Amino acid sequence: MTTDLASWKRFEGPPTAVMPSPRWVRVKLGDTVVADSRRALLLAWYGPGRLPTYCFPPSDVRTEALQPRDDAEGEGFLVAHDVVSDEVSVPCGATLFRGVPDDLAPLEGHWTFAWDSGLTWLEEATEVHVHARDPSKRVDVVPSERHVEVAIDGQVVASSRRPRALFETWLPTRWYLPPEDVREDLLVPTTTSTRCPYKGTARYWSVLVGDQEHRDVVWSYPDPIPECPGVKGLLCFFNEKVDITLDGEPQPRPVTPWS
Repeated sequence: MTTDLASWKRFEGPPTAVMPSPRWVRVKLGDTVVADSRRALLLAWYGPGRLPTYCFPPSDVRTEALQPRDDAEGEGFLVAHDVVSDEVSVPCGATLFRGVPDDLAPLEGHWTFAWDSGLTWLEEATEVHVHARDPSKRVDVVPSERHVEVAIDGQVVASSRRPRALFETWLPTRWYLPPEDVREDLLVPTTTSTRCPYKGTARYWSVLVGDQEHRDVVWSYPDPIPECPGVKGLLCFFNEKVDITLDGEPQPRPVTPWS
């Protein structure tokens, strides 16, 4: 499952922002450190191919490990480079900001790197995945007493009066349910796994209703990141793909990257 906000052309996030980051940020290729900075800039931008990332001043980058490419496609001010070491290389693993528009002026001459592409990103001593975390985005998990009912093809597959509501900036409310309140006999585990920098690594299930398999409509975070413990072990359904009734009132299916 690869769909994310970076591929959703209808996504309208906040305006692009460039801000200093207090974090010590590093990028490694194998054992080779290719960027190491305590003065990286956080670029928070959204849209096709865009998610928040850290950008490094050239003095904090091993530019000798970066080789320019002439065949890479991209915007004019984003210059693709390969990241190369003695053992391995990552094609288009680095990007140079050159000739940037006015709203990105602080990034002129800076570098950023690809995420989850063979390079390792570190914030302080912690490995991070997918993209940098945007400080303007919140993820709150709140216990609720609402009655949440989930149906697929008219079949009730979950009913709970003890959900946890997850409120995530720019996204629909997600309802995380105790496994005991879900028809686990209808769940079929899949090999799908996704990562979220705000929650952790999710595993997925399909739901089998009659002879119809609804692929990867349920997920759970068995071991969420320390900042998001409230969803641990709970099950959540894609609002976009199932019918949810909240306190007796049917909810419209939201339009998101996962619709």
